[in-house]
Amino acid sequence: RLQQFLNSDPLKTHIIEDEQQYCYCHLFVIWFQSFQNLSEERNFVFLSNKIEPSSVLETAPLSDELKKELTRKKFLGPNFTESYCWPPVARGCDVVAISYQGNNPFLYIPPVLTFLQLGSCYKALPNENGVSLILCPGWKKAQLVFELLKTYERCSRHLHPMLIILGQNKEAARSVKIQGCEVIVTTPYSVLRLLEHNSLLFFRLCHLVLDEIEVLFSDAAEQVFTILECYKKAIIIEKWEYSPHQIIAVGTRWNKHIAYLIKEFMNDPYIVITAMEEASIYGNVQQVVRPCMSSERTAVLLKILDFTHNNLQKVLVFTNSVNEAEMVHKALKSNSIISLKTHKGSEFDFKYILEQWTKKYSSGTRVVLVLTDDCMQSLGITDATCVIHFSFPSPRIFGQRLHSMSDNFCNVIKDSSVDQECTKARSVFLLTENNACHALGILRYLQHAEAEITPEAEEDKKFSRPLCAYLKTFGICKNRTVCPDRHQVNLQIDVPQNIPDKIIQTPGCVTILPLHIVNATNYFGRIVDKQKDQYTILAEEINEYFKKPCNKISVKNVEKLAFYGLCEKTLFHRVQVVEISPKEEENLFFNVKIKYVDEGRTSQVQSYQLLHLPARFQCLPPQAVEFVVCRVKPIDNEIEWNPKVTHYINHKIKGKLHEAKIVHTLGNTAWVDPMVRVTRFSDLKMSVNEYNVRSEILSTGLGTDNPEHITQLQKLCGHMNVLHHEKNLD
Repeated sequence: RLQQFLNSDPLKTHIIEDEQQYCYCHLFVIWFQSFQNLSEERNFVFLSNKIEPSSVLETAPLSDELKKELTRKKFLGPNFTESYCWPPVARGCDVVAISYQGNNPFLYIPPVLTFLQLGSCYKALPNENGVSLILCPGWKKAQLVFELLKTYERCSRHLHPMLIILGQNKEAARSVKIQGCEVIVTTPYSVLRLLEHNSLLFFRLCHLVLDEIEVLFSDAAEQVFTILECYKKAIIIEKWEYSPHQIIAVGTRWNKHIAYLIKEFMNDPYIVITAMEEASIYGNVQQVVRPCMSSERTAVLLKILDFTHNNLQKVLVFTNSVNEAEMVHKALKSNSIISLKTHKGSEFDFKYILEQWTKKYSSGTRVVLVLTDDCMQSLGITDATCVIHFSFPSPRIFGQRLHSMSDNFCNVIKDSSVDQECTKARSVFLLTENNACHALGILRYLQHAEAEITPEAEEDKKFSRPLCAYLKTFGICKNRTVCPDRHQVNLQIDVPQNIPDKIIQTPGCVTILPLHIVNATNYFGRIVDKQKDQYTILAEEINEYFKKPCNKISVKNVEKLAFYGLCEKTLFHRVQVVEISPKEEENLFFNVKIKYVDEGRTSQVQSYQLLHLPARFQCLPPQAVEFVVCRVKPIDNEIEWNPKVTHYINHKIKGKLHEAKIVHTLGNTAWVDPMVRVTRFSDLKMSVNEYNVRSEILSTGLGTDNPEHITQLQKLCGHMNVLHHEKNLD
């Protein structure tokens, strides 16, 4: 996901130190257009109503001005999903779109902008214009959508779009004025805060867009349904019955709440699903996982097939090789199970197989076909009732296998009589010791599909990864199944590093100096010894040494992980090379990624800038420690801090000494509670607490209490010595 940050002006973007530069909006669009999930190669689409796709920009249902602008920006679409989404959106119809590109705002922005140009549709409304409300799952996505709207509204009349992100400061909500605005981009929590002071918001609301619907329902289902109820009531009581009323929901995953959204709040919506795996969940396909040893697969397969059923059963058994297909077919035959087989080396041609597969059978008959994946496209089977994955599929092959059952996907929205517990199609996995750790993507999908499966295989695979940053910062990781990092302690990695032993062994206060601010609660810096700080002495010696021109010796052969000196403005630092681009090693000068070992930040520098660092300056271990302020988190279930908070804290604490109590350590991370700026008056022999960092974060209105933070850390490290969390100093 692309990174984007805000500064104090919400209409501008800001680059935080050590982050890659954020791409411009049109580059974002091109990036999305170029991304294609491999499972979409066959261009599968599930439609609840017939749609004539618009696959060429010239004939797309967009305004001429918008087409010209898209062409000028070298827009590559419409892609396959857009070709089906744009026509019903442009006609003002309710739409649900689930796609691999479902987090791309271009699924709805061009046709919505086009529809808003139809002034005649809004004549019944005050000022003859309606309001479009775009709900995004967080401030970062809202900012991106807003920037895209600002870019492409130039092709139409002025819509005066507004980005509204509100914290818990009620005065800020009171001051928001939406008169004249026709497009509002916001989050569910912000809308509800705005409604407290602007009850007329829904009276002109015509278009409601739910962006990344699965995330909205996962993180803010109650808030989203409250907004939908308000919208529904406004439509009923309003006199302007001839004004347009449209709900658009787009996302990458089907969610159980979407069915309720469609039935209760939408009017005969167009459902467009181009992700085969998600179509199978919508279609009520039952995903079954049968754990077994590799040597037991055949016995388990026979048990699966040992059943009687009142209806016709058409079963596909997928294998990954000719030998495996022959072996399975032979085993079925020896157990009196009649089956067909086909693979590239088979003596039967596809025509014969299809004749046998498609001929009429009586109820209760079971037809079994053993095949290899390379036969799927030639056979074109779509009416299987059960798929058995004798060999574990790749993500690309998995979607194609599911397509073999697409005729039997239930339309759970159209047919309200469909029993959710009774499915027409089944997908059965034989999960063995050989593939449990090699198919994490499919395992995550199976969890999403509510198949019973334990997560241990995923965590074991991540054991050498870094400890999850969200786990450290908030005590929990909301996206554990897709998070690439580790969620359990690895004693080989998580041993204390740059934290003095006496601090680990003895609870108490320390003086810390934050030097690199990652976000509102995470900083890198040093623990400063109040008596005799060794690093301060070393830094003075290093800078004194490099003042002499004869000591500034450039390094000829740069080595990874080696320590060097580096001049930055007038100061010299100890740095470590963490990465050398292989393509650049033969060049005379090349970029290297370095880490400031006493500050924690990273940077890219030219190789010639690195200076030879005498061994005596390398004796003192790296001083940088990661500090995490405890018991505070972003509001509204956000997983990242709003940059407004980060910028405020950065300005307040960077480079200033603070007193802190370390309540827990793990690896190179120290959790502190509290962290206080103390001013001492030596003449009066007294000190004053200027501020508490946690309290400062809460005062912004964009942070909230996180009482379970330390408890969750203790659970994570239950077998390790956790420092006793005493009462806060404040």
